[in-house]
Amino acid sequence: MASSTSTDAEGRAGDGLLRQLLRRSLGRGVAVFCVSTASAAVGLALPAVLGRTLDALLADPHGAAAGRWVLGSAGLTCLLVVLDALDSLLTGTANARSIAWLRRRLLRHTLRAGPRAGRRLAPGDLVTRLVGNAAQAGTAPTALASALAAVVTPVGGLVALALIDPWLALAFLLGLPLLAAALRSFVRDTTDSVARYQHSQGEIAGRLVEALGGARTIAAAGTAGRERARVLAPLPELSRQGHRMWRIQGRSAAWAAAIVPLLQIAVLAVAGLRLTAGALSVGSLLAAARYAVLATGVGMLVGHLNGLVRSRTAARRFAPVLAEPATAYGTRPLPPGDGTLELRDVRAVRGGRAVLSGVDLVVPGGRCLAVVGRSGSGKSTLAALAGRLADPDGGQVLLDGVPLPELTHDALRRAIGYAFERPALLGGTIGGTIALGPAPAPPGRVVEAARAACADDFVRLLPDGYDTPCAGAPLSGGETQRLGLARAFAHDGRLLILDDATSSLDTVTELRVSRALSGRLPGARRPRTRVIVAHRAATAARADLVVWLEDGRVRAAGRHADLWELAGYRAVFAEPDVSGEQDVSEVPYADGGVQGG
Repeated sequence: MASSTSTDAEGRAGDGLLRQLLRRSLGRGVAVFCVSTASAAVGLALPAVLGRTLDALLADPHGAAAGRWVLGSAGLTCLLVVLDALDSLLTGTANARSIAWLRRRLLRHTLRAGPRAGRRLAPGDLVTRLVGNAAQAGTAPTALASALAAVVTPVGGLVALALIDPWLALAFLLGLPLLAAALRSFVRDTTDSVARYQHSQGEIAGRLVEALGGARTIAAAGTAGRERARVLAPLPELSRQGHRMWRIQGRSAAWAAAIVPLLQIAVLAVAGLRLTAGALSVGSLLAAARYAVLATGVGMLVGHLNGLVRSRTAARRFAPVLAEPATAYGTRPLPPGDGTLELRDVRAVRGGRAVLSGVDLVVPGGRCLAVVGRSGSGKSTLAALAGRLADPDGGQVLLDGVPLPELTHDALRRAIGYAFERPALLGGTIGGTIALGPAPAPPGRVVEAARAACADDFVRLLPDGYDTPCAGAPLSGGETQRLGLARAFAHDGRLLILDDATSSLDTVTELRVSRALSGRLPGARRPRTRVIVAHRAATAARADLVVWLEDGRVRAAGRHADLWELAGYRAVFAEPDVSGEQDVSEVPYADGGVQGG
């Protein structure tokens, strides 16, 4: 029952997105429909004109009437070619615009949802949906327009048969239910097969991206064979569904190949009898033969319906993407303040497990807070909530007395800077990645920030210095982290959050960066409030204040030197980091400022 409900919800979400797409593409869809309908109308008129032309030629081959009918036939043929070419042009243009809009819409929503967008789907599967499935879903407007226009041909052919002779239409209608039943079976079976095929494609893409990201680990472990087998594990199902689609199409084609000729033969047999009875002319017989072919064009609807089925099935795969709501921002500006950060009874749940429970903290403006704890204690979650990369499931996070969700987007992102363990090098060039932010940092600030992050020296050794493309810069993990720190330093703000952003730095470089953090950062009008997720005792020792998390709760808070007296606190740090205690004397401590609950 739950699976059925989920499927229904996905269907509604996908259909809703297609309705939006259809409304936006209404003009282009109508144009495609009109051109396709005009082409169908010309195609319907052509047999009648050819029939009259034949009668005129049989009656008087050299007469003026025969000449006019021949010219008319040639004109209609040329018009049909022009309309078909125009239809192809309009369809291609409309598809390109629809696909582009759909991709922009989905990408914009994914980026607005932030880190939550990647919770439900593997990166490769997400890319497959935003690129491949969007290309399939984007053809829905033209597929619908073409399908509606395609109905004109068989209906028009049937009406034309009735106008030539009602007995011809009756002979055709007797076999039509068989064709309709085959068409219905095709749509039902194809929908299920396409959905399973697309799901397998997404699984393979997700596993492939994971394998590419861990290529060094796979090579070092010598597990390339096992990893290849894991990535390709969904391939048999993909193959089964691919063959199933071919079987469905082949079965439908076989039905059409059997039924359509029978219908045409039935119409021609009746037409022959009517010809011998004198009720039809030779030209009418020719027209009837052609209209019988057009009337059985119901089978041509299979191709159009197949396109619609693929579009709708692809659109349903956007449901998990759209299920994560875009981050909503408020309307309040940030009032004057010193960057005081406050967490009030904060609770966070991930995967049904409480990651943070009842966290109460006050970090005075300008102070440096180190967050320590064992793996899984909630450190990174707290860092994400403090900068509103995620929202708590309970409680509030405030900056200078204002709840973060009430701030405008620009006010929030200008006030809070981030540095991560594995920063993404965006911005095109090394200088561009440092300058990246709500407002690009000027070149002078970029260089200052790079110096503070101990990055200026190695950047200047690159082929083009700060203009070196990121993709062409051979950077180590520590150098990449220093660029991420420089990006955080380059922008003025009130709060700076470092989520394990110095883990790849050597001891000397980390000490230099920590000293920069303890002072006034480049371009800052006042000391920033800093929240540092720390794994080393030395990092915690250099902080003004420390909060110790355990099982999602604040176990203790205070100065590192005081907490070091506790055996449980010392056990949090790895053995090699204990030597960092020698750095404690190098950092002057500030009194008070953190309240732990």
